[in-house]
Amino acid sequence: MRPAGAGLHVRRSPFRGWLRLGNGWTRRWSGTWLVGEGQVTWPVRDMAGAPHRPGLQYMVSTGRHHGFESLEEQRLLLVLDFLRVAEALPQPFALDFEHVHGRARHTPDFLAVLPNGDRWLFDVRPQGLVEDADAVKFAAAREAAEACGWAYTVVTGWRRHVWSVLEHLSSQRRPLADRLGLEPQLQAAVRGGPRPFGEVVESTSLPVVARAHATHLLWHRRLGVDLGSPLGDGSLLWPSGEPAEVR
Repeated sequence: MRPAGAGLHVRRSPFRGWLRLGNGWTRRWSGTWLVGEGQVTWPVRDMAGAPHRPGLQYMVSTGRHHGFESLEEQRLLLVLDFLRVAEALPQPFALDFEHVHGRARHTPDFLAVLPNGDRWLFDVRPQGLVEDADAVKFAAAREAAEACGWAYTVVTGWRRHVWSVLEHLSSQRRPLADRLGLEPQLQAAVRGGPRPFGEVVESTSLPVVARAHATHLLWHRRLGVDLGSPLGDGSLLWPSGEPAEVR
């Protein structure tokens, strides 16, 4: 499950030619990581085995806090929480790299650890704020990530409806007691196939309260929904097992 945002993907960046990627570049480029109370520097070729540090903003998927510095970064953390990452590391390292005009440094915004152990490096920059100097840094981050076997994405924005949907779902992401037994009723209502959200909650013994439980089940993947359009009473719900896509 991958957030298909309106991100700038630099797999074949036109600025790649500005980078010095000759023989041994993964030894010459280095990343400086915060480890405990100090800093440790590794060549890019060894970064995949570097230890990491926690952040400060709470995420349900990790049960811990992780840092962010902007609204855009906070939104990415919400998406990563929805994707149930195992870890999200803010500003994980500073990349020291070479380009045609000399050397430069860049600190990516997040390194996410997926449940299967894969790593995914992120930079966050609104589309209209990406300048050439930024694009060179993003190209360098992409090369370093690939050398480590990680995925890389620059997140530049999201579809308009995504935030109203994710913020609504996240309102019920914490543990929710089901003393009235509404969650089994909700799951039973879709057992025969997809049904509209409004019909599903109305089929329960207490529809008003069932709405909160339906939201809780959607966040935790015990019900499925298509996030390609705004969430409403007409949105189709189905049994869990078909993951939602964030776009």
